[in-house]
Amino acid sequence: MKMLSPVLLGLSLALAGSMTAAAQEDAAKPPVVLQITREFLKPYKGGASHDKTESAFVTAMTKANFPANYIGLNSLSGKERGLYLTIYEGGFAEWEKDNKLVEKNPALAAELDHGSVADSDNLSQVDSGVFTLDEDLSYKSRKDLAHARYLEVTEFHVKAGHQGDWHKIAKMVKDAHEKGGTSAHWSMYEVAYGAPDGTYLALSADDSMADIDKGYMEDKKFRDAIGEDGMKKLRELMADTVDSSESELFSINPKQSYPKPEWIKDDPDFWKPKAAAKPAAAAKAAAPAAKPAN
Repeated sequence: MKMLSPVLLGLSLALAGSMTAAAQEDAAKPPVVLQITREFLKPYKGGASHDKTESAFVTAMTKANFPANYIGLNSLSGKERGLYLTIYEGGFAEWEKDNKLVEKNPALAAELDHGSVADSDNLSQVDSGVFTLDEDLSYKSRKDLAHARYLEVTEFHVKAGHQGDWHKIAKMVKDAHEKGGTSAHWSMYEVAYGAPDGTYLALSADDSMADIDKGYMEDKKFRDAIGEDGMKKLRELMADTVDSSESELFSINPKQSYPKPEWIKDDPDFWKPKAAAKPAAAAKAAAPAAKPAN
C-alpha cells in the first residue's frame, strides 16, 4: 500500500469506501454546483464555541425555510478548519434565485449578518470556492448522505494542456475499480471560481471509519485488476499530468449543518438529536412520588 505515490493513493485508496446497496443503485446525480466555504479557526476556538456561533445560521435558515441546504464539516487532518458545502442541484440559476430570496427577506439578512459578526471572533481566515460536477470523472457518485459521517476530500491540480490525459487516468482508475469489484465511489468537481485553473476535488463519503479501513484493504483488488503494466502506465501518466495532490479527512457536524429534509427524516437521531433533559428536570422526574399523609 505505501508503495503507491500520494497522487495514486488519492485516486485509488483515499477515494475508496463502502456504501449501502441503496446508495449504489441511486442513479440521481449529486449537486451540479457546490459552493465551498473554508473557515480557518483561531487556536482553541473550535468545538462548542464554534458550534454555538454556527448554530445561529442553522436557526435562521430553518426559520426562513430556506431552500439551499449545506453540510458543515470539521477537519480531522491538516489545519483546524470548517468546510461548508452549499448544494445547488439546479446550477448557478438556482444560486441566483436563493440570493434574491435573502435580499427580499430583511429579517433573514439581518440574522445572517449578525451571525457572521459573532462567528468572526472564532476565525483567523475565510475563503470560498465554486466547483462544478464532472460526471465523466466521477464514479458511482453518492447523492444520499443521510447516514454519512465522514467526507474524504482529495484535491488535484492538473497541468495545463493535459486535460485529455487526466480523462485517460480517470477511465483507467474507474475501469480497474469496476473490474476489481471494489467499494470505491466519488464525485469529481472542477473549479469554476476561487482556485487556480486545473483544480479538481474528489469527494467520497463514508458511513464510518470502518469504510476507510475497507478501502485500504481493497488495494490488492485494485492492483490485481489493473495489472503491473497498467500500474506502470498509470504512474507515468500521473507524473506527466498532475503536479500536486492532497487528501484530507473531515467529520460531518450536524450542529453546523442545514441538511435536506429527507436526510433528517432518514436519520433524525443524528441530524436533529433530542436535547438532553436539564439536571433539575431529570432529578424531579426520577424522584419517587410523596406518600399521602395519614
